[in-house]
Amino acid sequence: MKELIIAFGLLLFIEGILYALFPSKMKNMLKKIDTMNETQLRFGGFIFAIIGFIVVWYFKK
Repeated sequence: MKELIIAFGLLLFIEGILYALFPSKMKNMLKKIDTMNETQLRFGGFIFAIIGFIVVWYFKK
């Protein structure tokens, strides 16, 4: 459970840093995401979920 809380904190930290350092680029990215269809978003989310799982599994061994 401790690792899950640490991972969530790291996620918030990284996302916060991106918004703090590149606010205009983040706004542009969100506008582009709004124009994508649901299939593209679902596929991209699935790919990133698999990559994240592999990274966690590899370093947890």
